Amino acid sequence: MQTVLAWGFGVLAVVCALLVFRLDSMARVTFALLASFLFVAFEVLLLGLNYLGVVLVLMTVMEMVIMAVFMVMYMMNPAGLVPMAMYHNRAGAMAVSVGTFCLLAAGTLLVDWPERVGRPVSDPTAELGAELMSSQMPTMMTLGMVLFAAILATVTLSMPRGRYDRFGGSPRGRPTDPVPGGLGPTTVSPGERR
Repeated sequence: MQTVLAWGFGVLAVVCALLVFRLDSMARVTFALLASFLFVAFEVLLLGLNYLGVVLVLMTVMEMVIMAVFMVMYMMNPAGLVPMAMYHNRAGAMAVSVGTFCLLAAGTLLVDWPERVGRPVSDPTAELGAELMSSQMPTMMTLGMVLFAAILATVTLSMPRGRYDRFGGSPRGRPTDPVPGGLGPTTVSPGERR
């Protein structure tokens, strides 16, 4: 069963990667690329590398969804769905992609795979983390929290007013937005009327 799934995921990953060159909108291409990455992540999960597979799924989903949102926000055509060319050199891009695929496929088929030496570790996730980060894991965890706090502080300080300003002093009152264009009914002073 695992062999059938491995071949199925591999074929689907290649098909979705080819769709990146065939589809004609930024949004569709983004989700085709996401599907290709997800099928590769499923292959990694089939190999028993659960930690890497889950990280790959989480990373690619968030990355592609954020990319799609920014494309929809900033594309000049509606929602990035109007037909358009995704690249300028169709023949060159396809040649490089097919050549890279053939090179990697030849490497997996022609290179001698190493034999296992010793016994597998009891906790592969902990061993992988120690191998990647070594003694820097506490530093990276602290850095992640500092960056998250910096993002929250930046967003908070960049807002000219709080989220409850339109309620006045009490969040239970009726919202009257002091700045026109907000969510509640606007209150305009007589001097501002035109």
